[in-house]
Amino acid sequence: MRREATGTYDTTVAGGETVRAFTPMALPPSPDIDLREGLRQPFEAAAAALGRLDAVTELLPDTAYFVYGYVRKEAVLSSQIEGTQSSLSDLMLHEAGGVPGVLRDDVVETSNYVAALYHGIRRLRDDFPLSNRLMREMHTKLLASGRGAAMMPGEFRRSQNWIGGSRPGNAAFVPPPPNRVEECMAALERFIHATDDDLPALVRAGLTHVQFETIHPFLDGNGRLGRLLITLMLCDAGLLREPLLYLSLYFKRHRNTYYELLNEVRHTGDWEAWLRFFLEGVHEVAEGAVATARSALGLVAANRARIQEGRRASSALRVHRAMVERPVDSINGLAERTGLSGPTVAAALKLLQGLGFVSEVTGRQRGKIFAYDTYLGVLREGTEEPPG
Repeated sequence: MRREATGTYDTTVAGGETVRAFTPMALPPSPDIDLREGLRQPFEAAAAALGRLDAVTELLPDTAYFVYGYVRKEAVLSSQIEGTQSSLSDLMLHEAGGVPGVLRDDVVETSNYVAALYHGIRRLRDDFPLSNRLMREMHTKLLASGRGAAMMPGEFRRSQNWIGGSRPGNAAFVPPPPNRVEECMAALERFIHATDDDLPALVRAGLTHVQFETIHPFLDGNGRLGRLLITLMLCDAGLLREPLLYLSLYFKRHRNTYYELLNEVRHTGDWEAWLRFFLEGVHEVAEGAVATARSALGLVAANRARIQEGRRASSALRVHRAMVERPVDSINGLAERTGLSGPTVAAALKLLQGLGFVSEVTGRQRGKIFAYDTYLGVLREGTEEPPG
């Protein structure tokens, strides 16, 4: 459905140039979104896949173990969209105290993403509302260090930004002027919590993502926070008990379509085309996450069975369990988390290496770090990690 007006334009100055900045109308769209107009089937398919993803967490022996790896997989993908080169292995090696194979700033930015997500989820579980205040708190975590640390962490922007192009005059899109950001975000917060429009939570999340990206309220980190917001809204609505749905890989694979549809919403108000794309992405990604969870569960069970066949199975099983929780770690780290002595952990790791499950990744004589390669392989499926 096409709508005549989706926002207004204001003349503003950016980078010494006078440009037209777009301020979107408050949500929900008018006229209302009609799920019967080509959206019923993709909505039902996405909702069903989301239900299966939520249910699969009951099959996992300890959901936190799988969430640890899956959250970091999303952090890597979302950060790669913004140009970082860190991989899942780089991130986990950094967290274990090793030296990743890429620029430190890239890994720090990815690690900050993990911190921002966990902060948001903790706050929601403490019954703190999904609000502008929470978004600013998460933004503070996201830009706590690294290249974005000087870009007003935790504060809405007070200067004009732009998207695409080498300068404001040839930008692909110019978001609202800084003096309109507060009112736009206040309206978005009201929409997030609205209960009088009969919109399903899944559709509300899709609409909110576009609106957030259009407002672009921060100087940096908008893309990453905008993608995080989708998962937070689904968890807040009770559609997911764990933060296991992430659309970064889908957006990355369909980058051109993603940007085209965002612009179509702004220019013509074609929210339905965007929602169809969004719901198809939720369906695809949720099904993929279910398959990954089942593969991980099967792999861990098969590996445990192999370990139980050998000697010193008890300590090896404890180390193996710790490596499911954190697939890259040092001997000292594993000793601390398992309660075993360093020599006992080292012997267990030698057994796991002999079985082909684990490898040492630093090549050092001291401070060795080990990776649960086969498990990391399952987590990496479907990602396009950069070399290095």
